[in-house]
Parts: sequence; structure tokens; C-alpha cells
Amino acid sequence: MQIGFLIFPGFPMACLTSIIEPLRAANEIVGAAVFDWHVISETGAPTTSSARVVFEPEAKLADVSDLDILFVLGAPNSIFEAPKSGNATLRRLDRHGVVLGAISGGVFPLVRAGVMTGYRCSVHWCYEAAFRSAFPDIEMTDDVISMNGRRYTVSGAASAFDLALRLIEDRLGADVAYEVACWFQHATMRGEGVQQRIPMRSSAAPDLPNLVADAVALFAEHIEHPISVAEVARAVDVTPRQVERAFKRATGQSPTHYYRGMRMKAARQLVLYSKQNMQSIAQAVGYTSATPLIAHYRVAFGVSPQEDRKQINSFRVQGNVPLPPA
Repeated sequence: MQIGFLIFPGFPMACLTSIIEPLRAANEIVGAAVFDWHVISETGAPTTSSARVVFEPEAKLADVSDLDILFVLGAPNSIFEAPKSGNATLRRLDRHGVVLGAISGGVFPLVRAGVMTGYRCSVHWCYEAAFRSAFPDIEMTDDVISMNGRRYTVSGAASAFDLALRLIEDRLGADVAYEVACWFQHATMRGEGVQQRIPMRSSAAPDLPNLVADAVALFAEHIEHPISVAEVARAVDVTPRQVERAFKRATGQSPTHYYRGMRMKAARQLVLYSKQNMQSIAQAVGYTSATPLIAHYRVAFGVSPQEDRKQINSFRVQGNVPLPPA
């Protein structure tokens, strides 16, 4: 199986190594080069990862042929230097039957290429708001893996490992995939239909109690059009006071402050990964004007949205050379 990895400047190195290493191990276990991979960039030039490690691609994108799968790795703001020809090349590969995929932020340039219409894709939870804003017509899922027709997308580095195990199992059988997982002490072989889980602040922290988890799910569904604690209480059939107490015990915060934090995280995605103005961002996270958003944003992150965007943009681009995203 011939697999290509198209890397953009600032791509997450962990996502690349997480999918290559299990494929390499599978080859060693069976004693044959069942999987072969090629690192590719748009121009063939050396490409710096998010870890500031420089990779030497084997080929430039326009020269690529005879691949079975091509995965795109990048950041949400990744674009081709020559978008017209770069996007056309991805569409050409699609016409020739190549499976197209993306890992983590690489789904953004993949969608920009115009090859995801009618397909579902996995989006990392930290990019959901930015993705929904940029591509409202593309179906997204919070599953760790989405294998939808000839489109393979995964949410991050850990799920890239899971996808590699799936490729190994499909080609070499479950026993080899299991042995590879054991080699790397990869405790759980996750497949399609498994949703992402946001890590707790402490490994010792318990899962949220059902009442709080149900309320958080309702908050997440109402970022753009906020709901009140009283409305949440009615929906989960308890009193507002019970919701308040449950949040205090489980999170140390009131539900109102917890909800505001969720909205601020969504706002920060749009600040960092979109070009929307502050008024549009404010409306997208449930504010009628930008003024209270900016005030709450400064409390949450210590800078204004404008300052945050300026800082990240100055870091990403230095002398016209894209640098890793935060």
C-alpha cells in the first residue's frame, strides 16, 4: 500500500509519526514492506513542523502518482502557495481513485480543495467552532475517526494511530494489528463511532456527574443562541438550585461562569483560525455586540481578541515564512 503524507508548514509532527510508526512496526512483524510511505510538500522544499523539526520531502505534490492514500497534515490556516494548482492536483488524484484524508487541522486545506462536498469529516474538538464557521455546508463529526467512502479523516495524533491500526487490520488481519498495539502499549484500539473525549484537568478527577454532563451538552448545543440556567434545569427535570450546586461541586464554578468559559473557547477558535471581524465573532458565540465579548475575552485569556490575533499571526508568519500555530 502506497501512502503519501502532504505536509504544510507548521504541521503537527506527532500526527505524522503517530501514523507512520505503527505501519513501520507492522512491516517488521510480517517481514515484508506491505506499507510504503512518502513525505510530500507542495514544492518539494524542506518543511518545518510545529515542533520546529525540519522535514525533507521526497517529492513535490504535482509529481505525485501511484498512491493509494494521500493524507493532508497542516494547521487550520494552512493554504497552498499556489492554491489553484495545489487544489487542482488534489482533485486530479481524487479522479484517479486515490483515497484522500486528513489528520487534525489538515482537514481545513482538504476542504478548501473542494473535495469534501458530500462527505463527512472528523474535526478535532478544539477546531469545531472555526470549522463550522468556515464550512457550514460540510458535515462534521466529533468521532475520532471518519471513514466515509474514499475520505479518511481523524481528529488528532492518537486517532491517527488508531487509523493506522485499522489499515493494518484490513490488510494483515486483527492479530497483527493487536501485536502492533501491544508493541506501543496502545491500550485501546478505537474505531469509527467512538467520540472524542476532552481530557479532565487532572488524571485523578472523576467524570462529570450525569446532571452536569447533561447540562454541559445543552450548553454546547447553544453557543450561538445561549440558554439560561433555568431553561437547562427544566430540560433535565431539576431545579436551578440543583444545577448550581452540582456545578459547584463538580467544577468549582457556577454554571453561568462555566458556560461563559465554553463560549470564550469557541470565540478564541474564531479569533485564531478565522478572519471574521469582532462583531461577527460576538454574534457567533451569543453576544449582541462586540463590547462584552472583548471584556470577557480579556478576563479569560489576559489579552483582547485583537491582541490575541495579532500575536498569533506575527508568530505564524515571519519574513513570509509560515511558522507553527499556537
